[in-house]
Amino acid sequence: MANRGELPEEGELVVGTVTSIRNFGAFVTLDEYASREAFIHLSEVATGWVKYIRDHIREGQKIVARVLRVDPAKNQVDLSLKRINDHQRREKVQAWKNEQRALKLLALVAQPLKLEVDAAQSEFADALVEKHGSLFDAFEAASEDSKKFQKEHGKAPWVAAFLKVAQENLVPPHVEITGTLEVSDASADGLEHVRAALLEAEAVAPESVTVQYVGAPRYRVTVTGVQYKQAEEILKHATEAALAKIKVAGGQGTFARA
Repeated sequence: MANRGELPEEGELVVGTVTSIRNFGAFVTLDEYASREAFIHLSEVATGWVKYIRDHIREGQKIVARVLRVDPAKNQVDLSLKRINDHQRREKVQAWKNEQRALKLLALVAQPLKLEVDAAQSEFADALVEKHGSLFDAFEAASEDSKKFQKEHGKAPWVAAFLKVAQENLVPPHVEITGTLEVSDASADGLEHVRAALLEAEAVAPESVTVQYVGAPRYRVTVTGVQYKQAEEILKHATEAALAKIKVAGGQGTFARA
């Protein structure tokens, strides 16, 4: 959770704000660690030779860096800007933004409970982070399935307040993935075998899986869900079920992810 007081771990990705630039490197405050100071040596600013450090970094800039070394005895944290790729940087920025939003939502939860945000963190938010991975993930879980959330966390006053804020401020995420299933059977009962195979796919998750005719022997399989990983698993099981069904009947089939 943001504003942690301890030191980060080596290898961790952190969000920071550049406060001071020198010829030999830059000083940064770590946004997630109570503005603890860290340092980026000139050699870790960018790949290749860096002639002018200000061509790559500036005061006030928000950056994502990797923790290279942590020395608790000296209270020193060394960072690298070059040892992180664009994908990792985007993911970390999004996670940081989500947690900033989650803290604002936590303040809304705390208001009717007459709690300060710090008190709300220690009373229930820290436990939510432990269970769900992050505070934002906890809000998403509450928004997606309120009954499950209440079953997991009980009927304490904070639960009702948390659910209310989650449902009023977060729209459950929605993903849609597709692929093409080709199934055929040249036997006399081939059409029935194909139909049975397609129904087998939809039966895996009737609320999430739809199969549409494209042009024999091709059918589009679409899976909708709230999480990408979950949707991928459903698509995998649905298409495997259809292919197994048609092969048992004597037909054949393949699947290609869109």
